[in-house]
This record gives sequence, structure tokens and C-alpha cells, in this order.
Amino acid sequence: MHIPSIKKLVEQMSLPDLQAAEEAILEEQTPAIEVPGADEGEQLTHVIAAIWIKEDMASTGRELKESLRDYTKKVRKSID
Repeated sequence: MHIPSIKKLVEQMSLPDLQAAEEAILEEQTPAIEVPGADEGEQLTHVIAAIWIKEDMASTGRELKESLRDYTKKVRKSID
């Protein structure tokens, strides 16, 4: 998980574009948007994170850094 890549996706891509990219990666196709990552797994991780953050921002009214911080906390908890 590369935080700057996730931030870039959140800032530059729309939610529908991210959702389409997620679907393309899951279908083993090339997404229409550029998704940073060393491989499909990392790309999917970045897209899923960006979608979660965008949806969180929309539903809570929080800013990017707050939603990003909450997402990274959830990831750390799932690893522990």
C-alpha cells in the first residue's frame, strides 16, 4: 500500500472511474485509468482504498487526510 498513490487517485479520479477500474482489475482487464502499483494486487489495493476514502468523505464530510488516516487505522487493525 503506497499512500501517495492512494491520495493521487482520490484527488484526481471520480468515484465511477475508480469503480470501473476495480471491476476491470477483477476481470483481469486493463483499467481505463492509470492505476499506480507494481502488480494487479497492489493496483487493486490502491483502487479499493481510494473508493473507500471517497465514499467515507462523502458520507461523513471529512477531509481527505482524516478519511485516509481512518482507512490506514482499519488496515493496521486487520493486520494485528
